[in-house]
Amino acid sequence: MKHKIKKHMKKLTAGFFISVIFMICLILTGCGSVGPDFTWLDPSGPKTWHTDPEGGLTYDNPSPETLANWWKTLNDPDLEFLIKSAVKNNLNLKHAAAKVREARALKGISRAGLFPAVDAKGSVSKIRTGEGRGQHASENDLYYAGFDAAWELDIFGGTRRAIEAASANLQASKEYLHYVLVSLAAEVSLNYVEVRTYQARLALAKANIKTQEKTYALNISRYRAGIINELPVRQSLYVLEHTKSLIPSLEIGLEKAKNRLAVLVGKNPGHLEPLLAKQKPIPVPPLTVAVGIPAETLRHRPDVRRAEWKLAAATAEIGVATAELYPKFRLFGTIGLESVSSGDFMDWSSRVWTIGPDISWNIFRGGAIRQKIKVQTARQEQAMILYESTVLHALEEVENALTAYGKEQQKMTSLKAAVKAARHAYNLALDQYRAGLVDFSNVLDAQRAMQSFQDELAFSEGAVTSNLVRLYKALGGGWKHIKPNLMGG
Repeated sequence: MKHKIKKHMKKLTAGFFISVIFMICLILTGCGSVGPDFTWLDPSGPKTWHTDPEGGLTYDNPSPETLANWWKTLNDPDLEFLIKSAVKNNLNLKHAAAKVREARALKGISRAGLFPAVDAKGSVSKIRTGEGRGQHASENDLYYAGFDAAWELDIFGGTRRAIEAASANLQASKEYLHYVLVSLAAEVSLNYVEVRTYQARLALAKANIKTQEKTYALNISRYRAGIINELPVRQSLYVLEHTKSLIPSLEIGLEKAKNRLAVLVGKNPGHLEPLLAKQKPIPVPPLTVAVGIPAETLRHRPDVRRAEWKLAAATAEIGVATAELYPKFRLFGTIGLESVSSGDFMDWSSRVWTIGPDISWNIFRGGAIRQKIKVQTARQEQAMILYESTVLHALEEVENALTAYGKEQQKMTSLKAAVKAARHAYNLALDQYRAGLVDFSNVLDAQRAMQSFQDELAFSEGAVTSNLVRLYKALGGGWKHIKPNLMGG
């Protein structure tokens, strides 16, 4: 009896090894992966920018350090502090970092498909057999404990394509995090410039109110002395009250900008009041700004790289769907102990095991598999279109920023000249009015012009700096300062 058992065991062992050798041969001959391979793209773009360089712009390549920390070129310690705080506390950034960790875990799940799966099982059950055909009813206990193992061999590369797709999605999530960083640095800077611009406009409005109060007092004095009639008094009063009416709107805009800054750095509205309460100058752009060439910008922008990684993931998914057309090969095995008596459960004679190869093949699914391949192919086409659209949008954004930065500086230069001329005209008109040489309407017109030009100039100074911020954002600057622990390693 023992001789027969040993002979049977030898046959099973030989069959197992033949199966293993067969599977290994399949692996060696089927080392390729089904589906298309992704080819990395070289973003096409013009050799140079369409916009002529103005206002200190040059088409030299910016240094990596300058592009990574462009806000330092504005030489504003408060702005640098706010950006550091935002990188540390901003909730959108934390959300994007969590998405990276999620994508990394999903990649780990995909990689697990390359390895065997082992499960442990155990059970205790009571079995009763009924009466019939001369047999008596009986009840027995059945004890079982063991391990099940299965290993699906990735012959046609479906699992490898799934890992490829998960890896590409992980890289895309990292690029999205970089994009959030670029946007965050720009948003913090834009709102900070807005705060300083509102403060400058408020200071000008309050200074004009003091000047207009003096003019109003002068007219009252001249009216009481019988030098002028009541009309100049009323004119100087309504100009004064109109300027006062501008203050609430400016204060509302200032408060909104401060609150938005607080939220961007992950704090409650009002948290930044100690830092921002005192008026400070609008940050001044550097004399020269290097912007590089279109090809470098496209390679640097995280949204372009994210779109390319998404295209790579969509390409790999075609291979995952295509692998369903081919058979799947598995090695499986079970080993354990089984007994109807708890006393014999741990005996060597209670051992049970099974082992062998397995094959399955989707022969007929009503065309569903090929339709899934078409679905993934269409998604790849969509990803390609989205990539091309992202490239075009990037080029458009830079061109617009280049134009806005250069042209706004021209506008600011003209406004400075206008303010200077208007101030001189106001002083001349006021002197001539006091001397009785001109009517008060001349003073009124000069005063209105000077106030309007001053406000426009303050707004333009803020717009120049804001346009520089938008330009650096369009160039993809402001993400390489990221700390690795933000993404969990």
